[in-house]
Amino acid sequence: MRQYFIVIILFIPATIFGQSIDSTAIQQVDSLIFLARDLMKQSDFENALKVNTEAEKIALSVDLGMGPKSSTYATCCLNHGTALHIKGEYPEAITWYLKAKSIREDLMETDHPEYGKTLNNLAIVYKTLGQYSEAEPIYLKTLEIKKQTVGNKHPDYAKTLNNLALLYADLGQYEKAESIYLEAQAIREETIGKDHPHYAEGLQNLAGLFWIQSRFKKVEPLLIQANEIFKKHLGVEHPTYAISIRTMADLYKHTGEYEKAESYYLEAIDILNKTLGKQHPQYSISLSTLASLYNKLGQYEKAKSLYAESIAITEQVYGKEHIRYASNLNGLAILLEKTGEYEQAESLYVESKTIWEKLVGRNTPEFAGSLVNLGGLYWKSGRYDHAMQYFIEAKDLFENHIKNTNHPYYPTCLDNLANLYSSLNQNQKAEPLFLKAISLREKIQGKENLSYLYNLINVALFYWKTNQYDKAESYFTDLSAFNVRHIEKGMYYLTEQELNNYIKVFSKTENHLLSFSQDAGSGKLAKTCYNSCLFYKGLLLQSSGRVKQLALSDSIISEKYYRLQAYLNQLATQYSKPIAERDSNIIAQIKDAATEIEKDLTRNVAGWDEANRRVYWEDVQMMLNADEVAFEFVQYNYLKNQTSDSIMYAALLLRPGYKQPQFIPLFEEKQLDSLLQSSGQRKADYVNNLYTMAERGVQPVEQPQKSLYDLTWQPLEQELVGVNTIYFSPAGLLHRLNLGAIPLSDEETLADRYRLIELGSTRQLVIPTKINIADQDALLYGGIQYDMDSSAIASANTDYTYDLAGTRGELSFSYSDSTNRGGSWDYLKWTNKEVDKVATTLTGSGFKTNVLKGYLATEESFKSIGRRKPSPRVLHIATHGFFFPDPKTDPKTEFTNAIQDEPSFKISEHPMIRSGLILAGGNYAWQTSKPFQPELEDGILTAYEISQINLSNTELVVLSACETGLGDIQGNEGVYGLQRAFKIAGAKYLIMSLWQVPDQETSIFMDAFYKHWIEGKMSIPDAFRSTQQEMKERFINPYQWAGFVLVE
Repeated sequence: MRQYFIVIILFIPATIFGQSIDSTAIQQVDSLIFLARDLMKQSDFENALKVNTEAEKIALSVDLGMGPKSSTYATCCLNHGTALHIKGEYPEAITWYLKAKSIREDLMETDHPEYGKTLNNLAIVYKTLGQYSEAEPIYLKTLEIKKQTVGNKHPDYAKTLNNLALLYADLGQYEKAESIYLEAQAIREETIGKDHPHYAEGLQNLAGLFWIQSRFKKVEPLLIQANEIFKKHLGVEHPTYAISIRTMADLYKHTGEYEKAESYYLEAIDILNKTLGKQHPQYSISLSTLASLYNKLGQYEKAKSLYAESIAITEQVYGKEHIRYASNLNGLAILLEKTGEYEQAESLYVESKTIWEKLVGRNTPEFAGSLVNLGGLYWKSGRYDHAMQYFIEAKDLFENHIKNTNHPYYPTCLDNLANLYSSLNQNQKAEPLFLKAISLREKIQGKENLSYLYNLINVALFYWKTNQYDKAESYFTDLSAFNVRHIEKGMYYLTEQELNNYIKVFSKTENHLLSFSQDAGSGKLAKTCYNSCLFYKGLLLQSSGRVKQLALSDSIISEKYYRLQAYLNQLATQYSKPIAERDSNIIAQIKDAATEIEKDLTRNVAGWDEANRRVYWEDVQMMLNADEVAFEFVQYNYLKNQTSDSIMYAALLLRPGYKQPQFIPLFEEKQLDSLLQSSGQRKADYVNNLYTMAERGVQPVEQPQKSLYDLTWQPLEQELVGVNTIYFSPAGLLHRLNLGAIPLSDEETLADRYRLIELGSTRQLVIPTKINIADQDALLYGGIQYDMDSSAIASANTDYTYDLAGTRGELSFSYSDSTNRGGSWDYLKWTNKEVDKVATTLTGSGFKTNVLKGYLATEESFKSIGRRKPSPRVLHIATHGFFFPDPKTDPKTEFTNAIQDEPSFKISEHPMIRSGLILAGGNYAWQTSKPFQPELEDGILTAYEISQINLSNTELVVLSACETGLGDIQGNEGVYGLQRAFKIAGAKYLIMSLWQVPDQETSIFMDAFYKHWIEGKMSIPDAFRSTQQEMKERFINPYQWAGFVLVE
C-alpha cells in the first residue's frame, strides 16, 4: 500500500464590489455582478457566467464612461475568472485574472483591495496547476498588499496566509507552513470567531499538514470540528461539505474503518455530482479516493473503473503535466501491480515519476515515493539491480535531503530494501531494516492499517526463511489475528461478493500460516490454525445464509429482504442475456440499489452478532465426549518463497484432553487428483477401483500409486485409538470423496469402524444450525416428465401464477446459449416408485405429504415453496441433476470469447448457474435455450434460483439425483453448486450424490433411509449411516452403495 495525498480545501475569496458612483450603468453592472455571485454560491456557474457576460458588455461601453481599461471592467474580469476557477477551467481562469491584473496595474490601482484578491486567486490557480515558482512571488506580493490595505489583523490577510502555508506544505517546508497556519488561525479566531467556515478551512488545512507529517493523533479532532462547522453553516447539499466528508473518509480509510470510509465517499460523490457535475476536478478526486479504498478491499474491477474515469476527467481539466494526473497514474499502477500486470504498471510508474520530478523536483516525498514504487515492481519481477538503485536513492532522499523519516513512504522503502537484501541472502543487512520498518509503520500509521499487515508478513517470512521459528511464530500469530479483525469488520457492511474479494486480500497470508505450520513441525501454531479454520471455513455461506434466515424472521426486515430478491432477479435477468443485449445503465442502477439493501440487512438484522460470534478450538473441544474427535481438513498453497504450485492438504485434529490441536500433514493435491482422474468419469469401474484396497502382494518395479487410505487416513490413525465418533469438515477435493467408503481391509471400511459425521465446519458443534419446524409435512418430486406438454404444464401451474408473477429470469437456464446443449433427459421410472414408497412411509408416521409427479413437478411449483406458508420439513427431489466444471480450470472445456453474441451455459462464470436440477418440461429449454412460452419457467432450476428460495423451516433436503454433490470447489470455502444453494436457502441437512448412482439402487437406499429415520426413530445421521451399512452388505460394489453423502 502506498500513501495517498489528503485533499486540501480552498475557499476562493469573494470578488464582488458594488460601486458608490451615482450612475445607472454602474449600478446595473454592480447588480449583475451581485447576481452572478449569488448564482455561484448556488453552484449555478453557467448562469453566473451568462449574467457576468451581460455585465461585461455594459462595462466595455466607452460611451457610458467605462470601457476595456476601466476599473469596472477589471471587476467583471475578476468575477469571470473566479467562476471559471471554481468550475475547474483553470487555463481560461488565468486569462481572465491576468486581464484584471493588467487593468489594475495600468490604472495605478495596485493598492486597490481587488488587485490583491486578483493576485491571490491567480496564485491559487498556479499552485493548483503545479506551477509553484509562479505562485510563491504572487502570494508574497498579495500578502504585502493585504497588509497595507486591510492590515495584518484582518480575515482577508489570514486567508492569504492560509494559502501561502498550503504552498509551503506542498513544497515540503512543513515548519514554515505550520507557523503561518497558526498565525492565520489566531487572526480568524480574533476577528470572525471559531464558528465560521473560514475558520473551519484553516482547521482542515492544519489537519492536512499534520497528516503529511504523520502526526495523526492531531488530525481527527481538527477534521471533526471543521466538518461540524461546514454542516451547520453550509448544509449537507453543498460542495464544501461534500469535500469535507470526503476528507473524513480519507481519514477512516487510513485508520482501517472501511465501512465509514465507503459511506462518506459515496455521499460526497453524490453531492458533488448534483452540485458540480461529473466533469469537475473535485468529482474526479472523489472517484480516485474511492478507487483507492476498493483497491485495499480487493474489489479490483470497481477500482480500475473508477481510476479510469478519474484519469480521463483529470487529463481533460488539467492536462497530463499535473500532480493530480500523476497521483491517479500512480494509484492505477499500484492496482495493476497487485493484479500481476507488471508491464502496464511499469509504464504508468515511469510516467508518474517523470511528472513528479518535473513539477515538484527530486527532493520531495512524491518523487522519492515514485522511486520506491518502481523499485518494488523491479524487485518482484527479478530485476534486482534496478530495484537496488531506486531503493538506495529513495532512502538517501528521505534521510538526507527531504529529512522526513516519518513519511509513510519511508518504512515502505526500508521494507522493500530489506526484502531485496533477503532475496540476495544478505540477511545481516535485511533484519535491522525489517525491524526498523515495522516499528516505524506502527508509529506512523498504527497497527490497524493494511500497510502494517505487509510488514508483518515480511518479518514473519524472513524469520521462517532463516530458521528462527520462535520469532516467526510470534509474527504469524499477530498476522492471523490482524486478518480476522479486518474481515470481521468487513462482514458487517460488505456484500457476499465484496466480502469474497476482501478475503482474497488475506488468503495468501493464510497460506503462509499453514505452510509454516507444516514446515515448523512440533505443532507450532496449531491453535492459531484451528481457530483460523473455525473462522474462515464456510464464512461466506454462513454470512449470506444467516442474514437470510434471520431477516425472514422479522416482518419489517423481511420486506427489505424480498425487495433485495426482486433486485437480484432483475440483475440476473440482465446478466443472463447475451452481452450485446445487456443494458449497462440498468445493471449499474440495480446493483447499487441491491448493494445498499444487502449492506443494510447485514448491519441491522437482529441476531447477526450472535450468529457470527467467534468460536475457538477450546469451545469445540468442550463439546467432545471422551470417544469423539474433530477434524478440520485444510487445503493450502505451500508458500515459503513468493510463489509455489504445490497445493497441500493437512488435518487439524482435536480430542478431549489435548493441550492443543495436532497439525498433521497429509498429501499433495496432485496425488489425490491422479486418483480422481479417469477417462470413464464416474462409471462403475472407476468408482469401484477408487474405493478398493491397493494391491498388497509383489511390489511393481515402479513406485506404486498411493491409495485413498494411504493419502487421507493412514497419517491420522495413531491419533484415533479409542475413538468411536469423528466429526470432520472436508476441504478442496475431499468434498468429492465419501470418506466412509475408504477401505481399511477387504472387509472393513472407515464407516464400519467409526461413526463419521460430515459438517461444513466443526464450529457447528458449538453453534448448531437451528431450524424452526412448523409442520410435520413433506414435499416430494419424482416420476417427472421432461418432455414438453404445454397444456399439462399450464394446467399444473394454475395455482402458482399469482405467487410467481415477475420472478422469471433468476439466472435461469433459458437465457443461455444452446450451442453446448443438445440431447435430452430420459424419464427415470424408478423415481416414481421411490417417491410413492417414501410418501407411504412418511404418511404412516403422521406426515402430511404432497407428491408432485409427471407434469405437476414444475419449476413454478418449486419456486412457490416458502411463499404462502412455511417450507416443508422434508423436501425430497428425485430427478436429474447437472453440473459443468469451471471453464477456466477444466482443460477439457473450450473457452469461448466473452464478446460473443450469446454466452454458453456451460462456460458461465457464475458457478451457481453451471449446476442445477431438471423439472417438468425441461427438455424443451435444454434443446432450444428458451422456454416454450415467454411467460413460463423453463424447467431448468439452477442452483442460483434455488438459493433464492426460503427453506428456513426445512430440516432435510434429499437430492436423489445424479451428481448433485458436485460443483466448483473453492478451497476451504466449500462447494459452489447445489450443496451451497440449499444451505443458503436455509436447509439443515442435505443428502446428495457424488456420482451417477443407478436409479434402482437409489430408490432402495431412499426407502431404507426413511424407514430408519421415521419408523426407527433414529437421528438423521444415524439413519443415514445404518442405511449405507445395509446397502454395503447388499451390494458389493461401492458404485452401488457409496454414492450418497450426508452434510450438515
